[in-house]
Amino acid sequence: MGVSATSLAAFLFISCFICLCPELTLAQNAATGVTRHYKFDIRLQNVTRLCKTKSIITVNGKFPGPRIIAREGDRLVIEVVNHVSNNITLHWHGIRQLRTGWADGPAYITQCPIQTGQSYVYNFSIIGQTGTLWYHAHITWIRSTLYGPIIILPRLNTSYPFVKPYKEVPIIFGEWWNNDTEAVINHALQTGAGANRSDAYTINGLPGPLYNCSKETFRLKVKPGKTYLLRLINAALNDELFFKITNHTFTIVDADANYVKPFQTDTIYITPGQTTNVLFKTKSLSSNAKFLMAARPYSTAASGTFDNTTVVGVLEYNHDIKPFSNSSIKGLALPPLPAINATSYVANWTSKFPRPYSTAASGTFDNTTVVGVLEYNHDIKPFSNSSIKGLALPPLPAINATSYVANWTSKFRSLGNSQFPVNVPQTVQKQYFFTVGLGTDPCPKNQTCQGPNGTKFSASVNNVSFNNPTTALLQAHYSRKLNVLTSNFPAFPLNQFNYTGPPPNNTMVSHGTKVVTLPYNTTVELVMQGTSIQGAENHPLHLHGYNFYVVGQGTGNFNSATDPANFNLVDPVERNTVGVPAGGWVAIRFRADNPGVWFMHCHIEIHLSWGLKMAWAVMDGKLPNQKLLPPPLDLPKC
Repeated sequence: MGVSATSLAAFLFISCFICLCPELTLAQNAATGVTRHYKFDIRLQNVTRLCKTKSIITVNGKFPGPRIIAREGDRLVIEVVNHVSNNITLHWHGIRQLRTGWADGPAYITQCPIQTGQSYVYNFSIIGQTGTLWYHAHITWIRSTLYGPIIILPRLNTSYPFVKPYKEVPIIFGEWWNNDTEAVINHALQTGAGANRSDAYTINGLPGPLYNCSKETFRLKVKPGKTYLLRLINAALNDELFFKITNHTFTIVDADANYVKPFQTDTIYITPGQTTNVLFKTKSLSSNAKFLMAARPYSTAASGTFDNTTVVGVLEYNHDIKPFSNSSIKGLALPPLPAINATSYVANWTSKFPRPYSTAASGTFDNTTVVGVLEYNHDIKPFSNSSIKGLALPPLPAINATSYVANWTSKFRSLGNSQFPVNVPQTVQKQYFFTVGLGTDPCPKNQTCQGPNGTKFSASVNNVSFNNPTTALLQAHYSRKLNVLTSNFPAFPLNQFNYTGPPPNNTMVSHGTKVVTLPYNTTVELVMQGTSIQGAENHPLHLHGYNFYVVGQGTGNFNSATDPANFNLVDPVERNTVGVPAGGWVAIRFRADNPGVWFMHCHIEIHLSWGLKMAWAVMDGKLPNQKLLPPPLDLPKC
């Protein structure tokens, strides 16, 4: 049976597309969307920042990693191949992972790591989510360089609940260490001291001109009078950040891939783990103006314990782009292409076919040629840090502007309309009260420790510092291996004290691998109370596998008799990461409708390393669609 010329031409086009874009191929999924295939090769790449070249762990050699682009309802099949000597896992931060906990990614929680030379296919669907999320390594401190954006577009033939933007731009905040971050955290855990600070903050991997020997600056080129959608992600390891562009304002439309009631601001606050979509309207300027953008930390920690520097990028207006005219290419020679029936050339396969190949009879296929233009432009000047001298830095809040942060977080409300309803539980079946904060561990015998008063820094939830297991908790839960995890995590602090007052004399923590077990579909209310032990700090808590509603927050100690009366049960913001205020509390509600074992932890990486983490084990429901799916055959082994 012969192959038609049209089919062959289509095959060659698709083959060429796959060769040019090997990370992404599409196949129709009859259920809700398409299945999108990505190939992530985890490998080392030499990268130079601050005049220092070092080998970093990347996805496909890119820093930050490549974008994942999908639509609501799509299925993602991502093959991850580990070519480095470190164990690897990837977490798809904010993806609900309904019944697919095996694809969630935190090491020793839902999977054992992908070992050197091994691979694992993460297979999951995007259900009921639109906006910006992100992926990152979820083992030790490898996520310092291994991260990238997840862009979830609305379903086909649907639109945003706001004006269509002219262009969409991901902006990812990160941190850069000249030293190996694995050595940084290993040294901290061994000595009991705080971790060494990063050497710079970055915007899309670039540190900007304020750092010594920095030659890489992020530039956002815009046209006047246009509306842009900025997709902001805080991928920094240890720092919450303020962000601002001089003389410009933003309209907030989304938080953690959930639409919110729009509000305007000139300064963004964003914690590690959080994402925020903002509309950005450029000015109607008549000149090629430049404005600085800047980000710097928010922290209530002691001075010297965090990176107190500022990363800068440049907003550039461009009026010099001239429309293209066909008359401008008259007289240019067409490049010689192979003959129409150049079968031997095709056999050698060079991967580029800008005109069709066919051996069919003349006149049975489209024998035309598509043309593009390569333009050399001598008028484009290379960017120089000196070109922004004299530009004003945008004024940012004070480093410890806790009141600004409290006011900022109180502005978020769910959009709450018929298309995007609010489903906050009005009543709850289980109530929990967790204290979150720092603490100490005793110094081992015959060792000198550099933590508080000769101890080692630690961190805990309800005074339980989480011990990492050696077998993944989800596997133990699925196979009912009760010796790996225990379901006796305390629902309330075992020792009560004035949480935001002077710390108690004994700041030592306990240790364990404990979880909270929930029957399927349980409605939960959780109050998280910050403590002042080793200093009151903001703790961004991230819950895997779920969104939750932030129904209340406040300063001081939570009052269970009076504070619930002020809870917002009408239009609370829906998030996956929320800050427990320094010297305060936050209350969330969610419905436990996703079976599996779900990690909850502080997204400040040093606090996570010290043990500020726990897990929820949600049991299967009665119906088939309420049960955790079986583990995939290629699930890594410990």
